Amino acid sequence: MLATLVLFLAACGSTTSSGGGYGGGGYGGGGGTTPAASSTGSLIKTATATVNGTSKTILTTAEALTLYYRTFDVPPSTVCSGGCAGAWPPLVVSGSGTPTSATSLPGKLTIVADANCNQVAYNGHPLYTYSGDTGPGQTTGEGVGGIWHVVTSSLT
Repeated sequence: MLATLVLFLAACGSTTSSGGGYGGGGYGGGGGTTPAASSTGSLIKTATATVNGTSKTILTTAEALTLYYRTFDVPPSTVCSGGCAGAWPPLVVSGSGTPTSATSLPGKLTIVADANCNQVAYNGHPLYTYSGDTGPGQTTGEGVGGIWHVVTSSLT
């Protein structure tokens, strides 16, 4: 068990890819950086944004960047990591505390230990930003590849 933990921790610092594709190659911008959040303060906020022509309450980072989920992520074995994470940087947290939101959410925030280390999840969906969004309120990653979607507060 200890050997597995050591291997997992060593892998968190590596740049190998698991969970395959849908990163660069036509599915995203290039080289984003992983938004790292501290273990203190509210990591998640909500905002109103237009998604596919409809006004929705969405989840954002503390810096107001839109959060996304990938439809077929199954942590810890399949998540967007490696090259994929260059276009879709995962929201990761240091420490082991439960992530918090600046506003009340109907769902549950948790930490998922996966290929991206301690990634924030909403109702079990690992959270990402999109390198193609250049500022707050943008939702340009919605529908990319048919698998990337804006996280709304009603995501189950």
